[in-house]
Amino acid sequence: MQIRELSVPGAFEVTPRLFGDPRGVFLEWFKAGPFAEAVGHPLDLAQANCSVSAAGVLRGIHFADVPPGQAKYVTCAQGAVLDVVVDIRVGSPTFGRWDSVLLDDTDRRAVYLGEGLGHAFMSLQDDSTVLYLCSSGYAPEREHGIHPLDPTVGIEWPTTARDGSPLTPRLSDKDTGAPTLPEADHQGLLPSFDAVSAYVAGLGG
Repeated sequence: MQIRELSVPGAFEVTPRLFGDPRGVFLEWFKAGPFAEAVGHPLDLAQANCSVSAAGVLRGIHFADVPPGQAKYVTCAQGAVLDVVVDIRVGSPTFGRWDSVLLDDTDRRAVYLGEGLGHAFMSLQDDSTVLYLCSSGYAPEREHGIHPLDPTVGIEWPTTARDGSPLTPRLSDKDTGAPTLPEADHQGLLPSFDAVSAYVAGLGG
């Protein structure tokens, strides 16, 4: 597999090798050795999640308090999503920057985002199935969100589905009511770059 860091430090795109024959395709979508070599520490798996989304469903921007935060290793087993990572670490040189990777059932890429980063995705077709490996379990009291359509962040979400039909964003009530990035900063919800850096450095032993 090939692993490259995105323009948001602490986030990586993973492109696996696909082995196809008339029966189908085989791939290794996670490998502990190459992952740890690229990221600098192993993935401490605590929970595995699966979500299935209709076309246009927009989930995020989600993040968790650090420590411990919640790192995620994400892929799309069926369908297609635009996966987005946002730097929400106050004091980061790339604060407010976002980057994206198309995750689909053709190239079967994955995205890893470390602790302290924001995560969101939009489904580009019905029944898009996203799998997440998470470094910590879900804890509602530590979970927060930023509105995914916040113009301050300015994510360029797709307007066309995989089949060429128009897309309309579909948000949960919770995400619709989420604050903007400046509001979240003012409310003291965002992690600090220094605290996140110190915590992640400790993961390497």
